[in-house]
Amino acid sequence: MAKYNTLPRTIGRAILYLILAGGALLAMTPFFWMISTSLMTLGETINRAWVPDVPQWINYVDAWDQANFSRYFWNSVVITSISLAGLMVTSVLAGYAFASIKFPAKNIIFAIILATMMVPESVTVLPSLLLIRGSIIPLPGVDIRAFDACIAEGGKVLSCQLQNLTMGASWLNTLQALTLPFMANAFSIFMLRQFFAQTPKELWDAARIDGAGHFRFLFQIVLPISKAPIMTVLLFGFISSWNAFMWPLLVTTRDVKRPIMVGLWNFVTEAGPQTHLLMAGAVITLIPIVIVYFITQKQFTEGIATTGLKG
Repeated sequence: MAKYNTLPRTIGRAILYLILAGGALLAMTPFFWMISTSLMTLGETINRAWVPDVPQWINYVDAWDQANFSRYFWNSVVITSISLAGLMVTSVLAGYAFASIKFPAKNIIFAIILATMMVPESVTVLPSLLLIRGSIIPLPGVDIRAFDACIAEGGKVLSCQLQNLTMGASWLNTLQALTLPFMANAFSIFMLRQFFAQTPKELWDAARIDGAGHFRFLFQIVLPISKAPIMTVLLFGFISSWNAFMWPLLVTTRDVKRPIMVGLWNFVTEAGPQTHLLMAGAVITLIPIVIVYFITQKQFTEGIATTGLKG
């Protein structure tokens, strides 16, 4: 009887494993096609082959050289690093304030921040672009034309910037335009707030007895026990900033400041896309994300699975 009772359970597990295997296969197919195509010749991509006859490893070298990927890659590193630094400052401070500090209209402000998660990105693109261009409020910045003229005359970068500071400048083609939009988001604030809110009050009481204020309590006690949610916020922030395409394309008109995702567009020519080089470039852009994910995998899983302390 025991064998008959376990038979339906075994069949159920087999069906579940088949469904999961099918889902994994569907999820991995685009990645397999991308890597396979990156090793093909242009003719093989036109003929829609699935596997290259002879792997063309030279495609990665050509993609790196032809599209000037070294510049785009460095731009992405700088932009992402600045964005993540700003994201951590705003998310940690705002999350802690909403979790542990009492101030007027706290719940109303937090509800408004959460409501921004419901607003489609396409709705905010135009107002954000007008703001960056200085069309809504005057922005501090450098007069680009005067700056370029100063550099052409042999001036130093820093002195030319200081000489041509002005109000009402445009932030197009600047690091401010490429980094500020990624320095805060409602999800990161919400996630850290939920974790900070479950920090035992006994820790705060003990810190107060020792004379600690909110900043000391945050940096010496709360942050060391919040590695999982912080790494999760960093991972999502890294992916968002690194993969950004539409916004950098809108706020840059020159290749000097453009990130790597916009650089991929160089493989789309009037004669059609160079699919093999485009996929080789896509693999190059994917490598940092994969590396960061495997480094933060454990903390990422813990941050998603739990929203507070175990106790």
